[in-house]
Amino acid sequence: MTDLRYPIGKFDPTAPVTPEIRTAAIWALAQLPEKLRAAVNGLSDPQLDTPYRPEGWTVRQVVHHLADSHLNAMTRVRLALTEDNPTIKPYLEGKWAQLPDCTMLAVEPSLQILEGVHARLVVLLRTLDDAGFARTVVHPEHGRTMSVDVLTALYGWHSKHHVRHITALRERMGW
Repeated sequence: MTDLRYPIGKFDPTAPVTPEIRTAAIWALAQLPEKLRAAVNGLSDPQLDTPYRPEGWTVRQVVHHLADSHLNAMTRVRLALTEDNPTIKPYLEGKWAQLPDCTMLAVEPSLQILEGVHARLVVLLRTLDDAGFARTVVHPEHGRTMSVDVLTALYGWHSKHHVRHITALRERMGW
């Protein structure tokens, strides 16, 4: 049985990012708003409030989490490109997901945020050269330096990871 937490497998931050992986990650980022909108299309409020796995977030929380996370992603990439190896600010995503805007608000505002953020992020990433992708940030929570290449691969994976949470739930529930 597939691990419901990682339906597409875990992300490996130590794996080399090849040009092909980079291109695929940028494509996944470009497609996220459309794929996420399709994944939640037609879901009722009770369906949006269904956890994608036991003890997991609801579909509604996943959508709002993606907006929160990818706002941070764009900020992290921009910091890497404009500062020398800055330390980024982590956040408690589990606590953010419990805030009322993530548990009660319709998903449309977060879908709109993702459309705007990804339009900008994808244009930015597509303009970078190898030196831009080699720029770094420090993630203090993990004690790791991460390149823009790794951030790109991570958030490309993250896009597919959470869309699959929703589509797998729909398949299991027959929605």
